[in-house]
Amino acid sequence: MKLIDTIKITILGLVGIVLIASCTADEKPLTPAPATKGDTKEPNPFPFYKSIEIKPGFNFEVLSWGKGVDTLGGYLILMSDSVKNNYKSISVEREGIITDAWNMDLDNDGNPELYVQYVVRKNVNDLNVYEFANNRFDKISFPGLKDNLKKGYEGNDKFFVKNGDLFRSVPWVTIDSNKTTTLVKTIKYNLRGNSFSTSEVKPEE
Repeated sequence: MKLIDTIKITILGLVGIVLIASCTADEKPLTPAPATKGDTKEPNPFPFYKSIEIKPGFNFEVLSWGKGVDTLGGYLILMSDSVKNNYKSISVEREGIITDAWNMDLDNDGNPELYVQYVVRKNVNDLNVYEFANNRFDKISFPGLKDNLKKGYEGNDKFFVKNGDLFRSVPWVTIDSNKTTTLVKTIKYNLRGNSFSTSEVKPEE
């Protein structure tokens, strides 16, 4: 009888070992998912973007876009007034590379002006100016250089704002007796009635 019980126990033990081995074989080890390349960031579709806050809830955004040649494309100026739930925009074609944008109220009429600076060619800078008034964008014609500065103008000019006024530094090249001299002229811009005027700032000023 004891022999039979011993045989039964032995058989049950073998069966248990077989079952455990079978279950272990069925359990496949977890393998990590195939390695994939890291997430690549999408290229920025806007070569230029800047957000300009006039006051809390009242903002302008300037962004440019274009494919192919950098100097060709367009740009948008977006106005967002979340307080009044008012949103406006203007789309403009461009021939040049936008490098900066800022807000001013040069004529002190309470209406913001958006200044969009761009490189026309190589080292030649220019501005497009828009005033936002009466719930719309109005372009203000920006003057070129006067004839007395064009003759010696070779680019590398810079626009800058100082004490609330707009200036432009213009390198001016003269050649006298085969001697080349470069002077930097400073132009000040004034705005009245949506019309610009310019004056040359003397060194002592």
